[in-house]
Parts: sequence; structure tokens; C-alpha cells
Amino acid sequence: MDHGTPAPVPSSMSAMLLTGHGDIDKLAYRSDVPTPTPGAGEVLVCITATAKNNTDRKAREGLYPTKDKGEMTSFAMGGEPTLTFPRIQGADIVGRIVGAGDGVSHSRIGERGLLDFNLYPDARRDINLTPDYYGHGADGGYAEYVVVPSDQFHHVANPELADAELAAMGMCSYQTAYHMMTSARVSAGERVLISGASGGVGTALIQLCRIIGAIPYAVSQREKADALLELGAEAVIDRGDLNTFVERVLDATDGTPIDAVMDLVGGEMTDRFIDTMIHDMKARTTYPRLSIAGASGGNISEIMWTRIYLYQVQIFGVSHGTREEAEQLIAWIRSGQLKPVLHAAFKLSELHDAERYFVNRSSNFLGKIVIVPDSQWSEHGARFSLTSSPSNQEAR
Repeated sequence: MDHGTPAPVPSSMSAMLLTGHGDIDKLAYRSDVPTPTPGAGEVLVCITATAKNNTDRKAREGLYPTKDKGEMTSFAMGGEPTLTFPRIQGADIVGRIVGAGDGVSHSRIGERGLLDFNLYPDARRDINLTPDYYGHGADGGYAEYVVVPSDQFHHVANPELADAELAAMGMCSYQTAYHMMTSARVSAGERVLISGASGGVGTALIQLCRIIGAIPYAVSQREKADALLELGAEAVIDRGDLNTFVERVLDATDGTPIDAVMDLVGGEMTDRFIDTMIHDMKARTTYPRLSIAGASGGNISEIMWTRIYLYQVQIFGVSHGTREEAEQLIAWIRSGQLKPVLHAAFKLSELHDAERYFVNRSSNFLGKIVIVPDSQWSEHGARFSLTSSPSNQEAR
């Protein structure tokens, strides 16, 4: 629910500062960080929840463009790295507008919204060639306040959605998922194989497939099968023995080849995923398509390029998305067609614990972790903590 007159904005705020590349000791909690001021076209948001993404960890550890995981290098597109220190991470921000810069109507003050996390290089709505984002190239949501563009902070009233649940539907996961699908031109009736299906992007892909009429097949652990089937997966295939993986996928599809693969894993699995699409080319009616937006299973894959061009496999590298896609996702959220998959909430001051939990997550982990400022915890976080009740350890 949107509030009325906001409380006075303090001159300083609490925030978690990333002070350099490295382990979680590089994340320092401070209570004397100056509160930002909105400029022209911007709003000041009092943050109530920010979803945690794997990209936060990868940016902190400096792993994006390297082959050697021991090398510390920042993500950069088309120039110098935009990650400078100290930086406040956190991309998927939910909160309420408490201040407006020049050119922004003060009638927006009090609105609850969800941020389109992109730092767009220009005003184009249909393309995003040099993606950067809040929490990387500019300060993000691991704080009590943030300044963002007014036109990228989308009003979402939906009283049935708690702020933590809305943050779990943040653009970092959902827009990446949708752009994977639009890049590969996934359409109604097509069979889509989704790796890493229990994470934020994976659970978004399952829902988005169902919205457009595609049929999602999830690759995940057996322990998560019931939850993924309830979310909308047609079948859940355990990675298991790689030698039988393709056969087990085809058993699930009654022998029909997969039309498109949404790959969040990479590594040795990518070649197997391609096999699920090309085993019977005569049965296909479209080109095999693979969208990749992650490499959690390994940054290097061995693939025979002869197979790629002879079987006409189309490969799409995906990072972020477009303004048009963000606006479509917001429309689906407002209409209730997309549902949150929230695993748990942690206090901002306990971000170290959240990072450790995320890396060492248990077999029942599904969906998103959300970070809530300590000052907002009692209202927006406590009921979603891991210790509040046994049910909070299940996906919502």
C-alpha cells in the first residue's frame, strides 16, 4: 500500500559499502553515508527491499571477463570499468518515493515502485548494447535511500504483494529471462529447456514461458521438482548422469526435440543442451536456438563448431534487456500474471550472512533472497526471515 506524507529525510543513512574486489570482508556496513539528493528527472526512494542477485557476488569478486577465476577484473563494456569504490550494490530495488527533482511531479511522492535496474546508454527503447546497472555503475539498493530516474521507477500498487515479494520479481532476473526468450524468438507451443531452473532467472523463465504459451522443461534437482512443477514446469529433469541426460530430456518430451534452450549454466552442460535440439533435425520446424545468460557450471565450454553451423544452431548471448521489455514485465506484474518466488529476507546489516547462505544454499532453496534495511525490518522483512516460521523456508 502506498503511504501518504513521507517522514523527513535524514542527512545521512545506513548502507553496505563495497570497498574493493574480494571476499565478503570487502562489504562494510556504515551508518554515516550521506543521503543522496535527486537531480533533474530523478526521484529519491526510501528503500524497503532489494533482491540479491548472483551478479552482486560476481562483480564483488571481479570474475566477469576472465578465464582464470583467481584474476580480479571488473565488468566493462565499451570503455573503462564503471565499478568504482566505494560502491553500494543491489539492483532490484523496491521502495517509496520521498523526494522529487526538477521536472518530476510531486504527486509521485508516496508511490511504491520497482526499479528498472538498467543504466541505459541512450533513450532507445528497442536495444541495449552496452549494459550497465544500478549497484555496479551507480549506487544501488543496499542502503536506506537511493536516487534513480523517475521514468525507470515504475509504480506498482498491488496491495496483495508485500514489498519483499515485489523485490523478488526484480528486473535483473525477470528482464534477463524475458530477453533470453525474445532474443531466441520463443513462441507459443515451443518446447523450452531451462537450466538452473530453481534460481531467480530460471523461475522467471518458467512463468514467462507459460504466459506466452511456450512449454517449459526445467533442469534442476529432484528435491525441487514439486515446487517447480507447481510453478509451471511441464517436467523436471535432474542433471544426473551426463551420458543419459539427453535421453531423459527426450523421454520427458515424448521424443520431440527441444526447440530452444535457455542456458544459465554453461560449462560441460552446454554441449548436452545442444544435443537435445539437434538429435532429429527432420522433426524440427524451426532452427535450434540457444540463449545463454550465465556460466554457473563453468566459464568455458567445449563445442564443435562444425555441429553449430551444419545444424544451423543459433546462439544468443544475453545481458540485460530493453526498455520495452521492462515495461511489458511491469504490466504483467501489475496484472498479477507474474508471481513472486521469495525464499527469505535478511537484514541489510546481516548481508555477510546472506552472502554465505546464498553460496552454501541448501537443496530446498528456490527463488530469491531479499535484503531489507534494518530500519524497515519489522514492517517489511521480519515475516520473511528464515527463523520466523518453517514455511518461510519454502518458496512463496
